[in-house]
Amino acid sequence: MENLHFMSVNDLSEAIRTMNLSPSEIVTQLLDRSERFNNQLQIWQTLDKNIPLMQAEIREKEILKGNYIGSLDGIPIGIKDIYFTKDIKTTCGSPIFEDFTPSYDAVAVQSLKTNGSIIMGKTVTTQFACGDPPLTKNPWNLGRTPGGSSSGSAAGVAAGFFPIAFGSQTAGSVLRPAAYNGIVGFKPTHGLLESEGMYPLAKSLDTVGWFSRTVLDSALVLEYLSRNGGLSKTNGQSEIHWHAKNIPFPKKTSKYWAIVKLLFRQCCILHKK
Repeated sequence: MENLHFMSVNDLSEAIRTMNLSPSEIVTQLLDRSERFNNQLQIWQTLDKNIPLMQAEIREKEILKGNYIGSLDGIPIGIKDIYFTKDIKTTCGSPIFEDFTPSYDAVAVQSLKTNGSIIMGKTVTTQFACGDPPLTKNPWNLGRTPGGSSSGSAAGVAAGFFPIAFGSQTAGSVLRPAAYNGIVGFKPTHGLLESEGMYPLAKSLDTVGWFSRTVLDSALVLEYLSRNGGLSKTNGQSEIHWHAKNIPFPKKTSKYWAIVKLLFRQCCILHKK
């Protein structure tokens, strides 16, 4: 299948489930795209092509045996380079850690693997998720910034390097790059997801988050993470479900604006313009 670089997770997972696409085909095409454009965009901090290809082959064999896990099975995912990744360098964007290879995965990364996801590689972050401007370029305009600190993850999703990429947010590092790159950024409530194994900037603010091209794709990630060890043990939740079908908006709406009352208490009144 051609031009799968911008397919949604929802569509890719259906193609994998029905065996119209294999994880190996998807990974190979995305790696080809990386090879073509990474020198311009500077998405990757660490990319060893053999690792995602090997993971894809393993998942492909399991799926052929009938062991399809779910919507994230065989889906390639980029990981911001502050998440610990077993046997893959984690530099935190700093020369101090340029040779550091963790012996274990961050909880979020391990949860993705449990769901059958393929870890493509580590994406560029500003040093220690703060500070200097990113090396990564904005794929829409190479003269503009992709935002930070999750710069490689956001720009990589926008550029078709992967359909999902994990970032983190302490002070805007998911929502800002998402806006700059024209994609969906999802920043859950602080403490909802386990951040163990993510290099800390400010523990009371550090939040696991991710980027996608559709809201549904981000919702799928949250739902599957909640089923496989991604939730923090202290948040009181056992599982999270996506209830988009219950949102009472018609498919087509006229413009709306919102007055937010009691800020931070999730209370707002919608008024039709």
